[in-house]
Amino acid sequence: MQYEVNPAGTRFESRTAMLCILIIAGILAVQSLVLASMGRLLICACGEVKLWYPNAAGPETSQHLTDWYTFSHFIHGLIFYFFLWLVVPRAPFWVRLGLAVGLEAVWEIVENTPMIIDRYRQSALAEGYFGDSVVNSLADTVAAILGFLFARIVLVWVSVMLLVALEVFVAYMIRDNLTLNIIQLIYPTEAISRWQVGS
Repeated sequence: MQYEVNPAGTRFESRTAMLCILIIAGILAVQSLVLASMGRLLICACGEVKLWYPNAAGPETSQHLTDWYTFSHFIHGLIFYFFLWLVVPRAPFWVRLGLAVGLEAVWEIVENTPMIIDRYRQSALAEGYFGDSVVNSLADTVAAILGFLFARIVLVWVSVMLLVALEVFVAYMIRDNLTLNIIQLIYPTEAISRWQVGS
């Protein structure tokens, strides 16, 4: 049996994809401009742009392209995929991707407000935190996009297992992860802070 291809449908999908890509680029541009207007540095004050910065408690965390917290943003993408799949299941994939990028960009901006930065500093591992560089923030958004795309192409259980594995791995490596980050942001706990510094 031969299947007919609907040229009109194909053209519509192509236009939708192209429009969403342009919107995503626009969101990233707005994210950069807003962060710059908030006083965020374009790159690390050290003058370098490193692919990976390994010291989670170091002064250059959240200043380079990737660090241990990049895994959290990848997990954002996994979560956004399933959240939007539940909320707007009939929306085209590209529309849901655009919405996910918008959500991540909003969080990146909120995360760099003085209120949230001060809240983070109440955590033992983030006492020296002063916000993300623009480059790091954009890289975090790209990590969320990669997580979203990954969730699109694998089975649900693979995404769930990867999410759990990443949380356990990062917690083991740096005594922090997305779950602990959320807990310490909403309700800072002294016991968690003591564990994080190894006391």
